[in-house]
Amino acid sequence: PAPRSMAAFSARKQLRLRPAADSSRKGRVDAALPALLALINGSAAYSSCSSCSGRLLLLAGTDETEGQKQNCPWLFVTHEKCQKEDVVAGLRTAQDNAVFKFEPFILHIECREVEDARILHSAAVNSGFRNSGITISKKGKIMMAVRSTHCLEVPLCHRGTVLVSDEYIEYLVQVANRKMEENQRRIDRFHACLRSILDPTAPEGPGEKDVGAAAVYTRRRRRGAAARRQTDSEETSQSDGESDLAFLMGPT
Repeated sequence: PAPRSMAAFSARKQLRLRPAADSSRKGRVDAALPALLALINGSAAYSSCSSCSGRLLLLAGTDETEGQKQNCPWLFVTHEKCQKEDVVAGLRTAQDNAVFKFEPFILHIECREVEDARILHSAAVNSGFRNSGITISKKGKIMMAVRSTHCLEVPLCHRGTVLVSDEYIEYLVQVANRKMEENQRRIDRFHACLRSILDPTAPEGPGEKDVGAAAVYTRRRRRGAAARRQTDSEETSQSDGESDLAFLMGPT
């Protein structure tokens, strides 16, 4: 990349890493993510932008706010597994509609080069985050989103009336907790895969033995990066708009 774009990337990264830079509703990083984010931000090629480790929540709303999440009150939220009683207690405070949701891990990372993003995408997909993708903005900012599709969204209350039985809520919580467990396994695999790429001398951690094939594949791609860049340097992009680079990764 041009020196100017590299300097702009470094400046944005420094701003994001300031102690007061977290603008989320919670105001701090989720408890499961500091080590992963430290590994990512410890690399000169990456800068974490926003993240959520995954959560279970009971979201309040009305018929007019259906399908919206921003500014809707949380009747209950946790980034760990929950109990039926947690959901029931939240429903008691519902004055209108309420939806129970599981939202999986999501992480947005700015990357210094397209090849850096491709390596990150390979690690994410091989760890189970198969809905991950890369975009490039009009100004050339390269963003990588780590995400998956194993969500859950179930309406439980409408206009103040609970629509389901306690037995169904208990079953729903069991399903959601299993999704949360799988979510953590995928985070562990992704962390281990990144560690094998960015810090190969580090001791093994959770999920390390599951990522051998992904790490080998990624190392091969990195060895071929110089040759690809030499070929690609002779080509010029014809598009100034934001583009989806899914075609670079092939089928997932």
